Amino acid sequence: MNAACLRFPHRGVRLIVAFVLLATGCLLAYGCKKDDPPTAQNGGQTTNGSNDTLPPPCESQHDPIIFLHGFLASGDTWAPQVMRFTSNNYCSNLLYVFDWNTLNFGSDVEALDRFIDSVRSLHSGKKVNLVGHSAGGGYGYTYCEAAERAAKIAHYVHIGSSSQSSPAGPNDEVPTLCISSPDDKTTGSSTITGAVNISIAGKDHYQIATCAETFREMYKFFNNGREPATTDIVLLSGSVQIGGRVLTLGENVPIENASVNIYRVHPETGERTESGPVAVLKTGPGGYWGPQAVEAGITYEFEVISGKPNDRVIYYYREGFRHHNPLVYLRTVPPAGSLAGLLLSALPKNDNQTVLAVFTASQATIAGRDELIVANTTLSTPEITPASATVIATFLYDDNNNQETDLTKPLAFLFVTQFLTARDMYFQTATPQPITLSFNGRKLVVRNRKSASEGIVVAVFD
Repeated sequence: MNAACLRFPHRGVRLIVAFVLLATGCLLAYGCKKDDPPTAQNGGQTTNGSNDTLPPPCESQHDPIIFLHGFLASGDTWAPQVMRFTSNNYCSNLLYVFDWNTLNFGSDVEALDRFIDSVRSLHSGKKVNLVGHSAGGGYGYTYCEAAERAAKIAHYVHIGSSSQSSPAGPNDEVPTLCISSPDDKTTGSSTITGAVNISIAGKDHYQIATCAETFREMYKFFNNGREPATTDIVLLSGSVQIGGRVLTLGENVPIENASVNIYRVHPETGERTESGPVAVLKTGPGGYWGPQAVEAGITYEFEVISGKPNDRVIYYYREGFRHHNPLVYLRTVPPAGSLAGLLLSALPKNDNQTVLAVFTASQATIAGRDELIVANTTLSTPEITPASATVIATFLYDDNNNQETDLTKPLAFLFVTQFLTARDMYFQTATPQPITLSFNGRKLVVRNRKSASEGIVVAVFD
């Protein structure tokens, strides 16, 4: 499969790749991961052992849905939409995500075909609904180009991806919905001639995949125009079930036998509220962990220890969970020999400072629209988070090691123009200290940690 089949629309992708190739002097190609069992890709959770939270009653007559993520993303892109479908009584075992290596310079249609066949075998051979975002849209559209593959697809949804001249399928036979936004600074307003085309204003490139308006259009498309009962994620009280995967950033290589230790933390200090974790988990085949019952609305820290030599511990701080969420993904830093790993190898290992990454999971941070403040420093500025950059993740560390916050862009990220960015920001580690973050009025507090002996801190705004 050549790179053209992926139909990457992103100028930023090309710049990242060009930077990496210049730095290495060679082409590092990685194949898609070994296929994971579809039962593990399940969009919902069931009980296990002492975890007594059960999914709500559901309707099983719907066609299964398979979601394809875009460049540098993973299956957790679709967590909001999976939770909206289950909020509308979709059975959780009808919702699947397919994780793939977005840095492979080509989409593995055969791997996706095997996955689709496995899902269909679990559902009496029913056709599936296929949804692709961004580069995943190119992947999905390409998949449907062969008649024998198109025959397996009930509906195809193309989100925030490139324009096409006809609906999916070699004879335009797959019912196709194309959703885009004129405010998407990566692909803009895209259309597919002969398909149902929906334009939703005000959404960035990532938000067009995760927003309630897109859910509504998908639900109607899959259900003969019927409106969903709600476009909200239904908030639950008591306990909820969570689970997910541990895998590497970008390549989505699963990490088996990794430790996932879950701690309750105080929302105002980031301190652990108990001496030990509330759950000690190990990832199984495919890097999956859970399901695990947690208290709704409580702030948690996830300590991720891959167990691999030279890998750094990652500390994830997340907002409280208010719905069953099977797509809590915990990414590790890839090895330096990988494309993403080469970029992130610049992150310091220095006990005099904290390395902090900020991830806005459902949208970009855009200056003038959003407000991101870290340790009383505003980062949502036209220079740091312009609309053209669609910044999803921001890495913060003292790049020049002068123990000052300069907000300059580190050299390693100089040629990265979309999705990821970094800024020189100093967090001391001589004494324990909370780091307070605010995103559009939502507050999250993390702990400063020594970046060499302890690891990297990640704050996630869902």
